[in-house]
Amino acid sequence: MTTSSEKTELAQALAEQRELLLITVRGLSDAQAARRTTVSELTLGGIVRHLTQGEEAWTRIMVEADGELPDGMLDMEQYRMAEGDTLAGLLERYTAAARATEEAVSGLPDLDRSVPLPTTPWSPPEPEYWSARRILLHMIRETAQHAGHADIIREALDGASTTAQR
Repeated sequence: MTTSSEKTELAQALAEQRELLLITVRGLSDAQAARRTTVSELTLGGIVRHLTQGEEAWTRIMVEADGELPDGMLDMEQYRMAEGDTLAGLLERYTAAARATEEAVSGLPDLDRSVPLPTTPWSPPEPEYWSARRILLHMIRETAQHAGHADIIREALDGASTTAQR
């Protein structure tokens, strides 16, 4: 019996969560992707934009390990579609971010690599370090959480749900 490596298993778990999000936004117009359907400010396009920026930032943190805060990480506008954004463009960038993450993870010797987290307003006073493993687990959790949000927004938008679209 052959077993997959931990890197492969975690990368696959992240890919599965991404796929659920992609199912949820399938077939939407730009106007639908930008529309709020709940009291939350979140939109489907905004979720894709946020997850893209998050994946780009966390991959950079994991690989560069410089403790610097990636551009846009604290930008609250990342939760909305910006003027001129299209869902197709956001999805293209999301796909590129996913591919970059997969390449970065496959290039790591293992997931024990410990990297400093960037300093943020909510950071503890002492520097904090996470392993590449913990970063991947965080990305899986973040993607799963927002895929769930997206499913609720989509259902409120037009009655569709991820389960019904599979």
